Amino acid sequence: MPRTSVPATCREVARSANARAVLLLLLLALPLASVAPAQADPATSAAADTALDDAVLARRIITIDYSGGTASGNLRFGPITYAHPEPTGIVATVSTLTIEAARAVLRGPDDTLISQAQGRREAGFEGGVTVRRGRLVAVGERLVYSESTGLGVLEGGAEVRIAPARAGEDEVFIAATSVTFDVDSDVSVSEGDVRLVNGDQTATAERLRFEEDRDLGQLVSTGGQVEVVRSGEAGDLRIVADEIRVLTEVKALYARGDVTVEDGAVTSRGDVVFYDDEDEVADVIGSPATAVDPSAGVNLSTDRIRQDVRFRFVEAIDASLPTTYTADQFMLSNEDGTR
Repeated sequence: MPRTSVPATCREVARSANARAVLLLLLLALPLASVAPAQADPATSAAADTALDDAVLARRIITIDYSGGTASGNLRFGPITYAHPEPTGIVATVSTLTIEAARAVLRGPDDTLISQAQGRREAGFEGGVTVRRGRLVAVGERLVYSESTGLGVLEGGAEVRIAPARAGEDEVFIAATSVTFDVDSDVSVSEGDVRLVNGDQTATAERLRFEEDRDLGQLVSTGGQVEVVRSGEAGDLRIVADEIRVLTEVKALYARGDVTVEDGAVTSRGDVVFYDDEDEVADVIGSPATAVDPSAGVNLSTDRIRQDVRFRFVEAIDASLPTTYTADQFMLSNEDGTR
């Protein structure tokens, strides 16, 4: 059968059409190549342009190390699921915070490459989570971290332990429904059935703000009062107030707002109380401050009362004398303008 020859003009047209098709494919591929992600973990890619300040963005970007584990899901757009056979095999870092878990999920806004969504991503950890920062170690069932807010919320039977700054001192133990960690500072906020234990002192409240570097805690209960109980061989000392602040390293206390101090038969009341656990003395200040001890026939009403817990007696003292501690020593960092 004879071959059918193709005229030269037809061959040229075909070659021209093929060339145009190849060129068209190359042009179509260019946008894809321009957005193709680099061969790196999406969680550790360079920061993209976001609304966050550069310094804030750098602090809040989370990196996830899943060495020995797996990464699955949509590696370009997310969500990406990280899994590890070890309970603390996945290690994420953000600012000074370290998060350990067996499973994590990283996600960003829809239709945005995960590598270009830095500052807007969210990472969830579950199956038992450990959080570390400085002297603090916290555990809970799950944690969700948001780069946009810089907050990580630990939930599910959250417990926090803060080692003392000096050897031989008491650690701080906190139990709560949830604990929120701020990566822009050293502050954590515990909420829901909060219990703080420091040596022989136990505080209960609905909310605790704790500044880790200063060992300063602020306890409040919306619609109720805060209670601190100090256990001793001779009995318990009980302090109740609208707000109580504690310096756990030195075991000093500042209570304000309808304060009551109960120590055995002695009950004092005032607007403000400073308590120094080392000296076992409470300074009760009010308008007026009162103290009652039926067993000793004492009934005081004055500007300031000194309540000696060790020897269980009260006395009126000059209100102009300086107190061992001042309110300024219990001032929160967000009250003096530094945060």
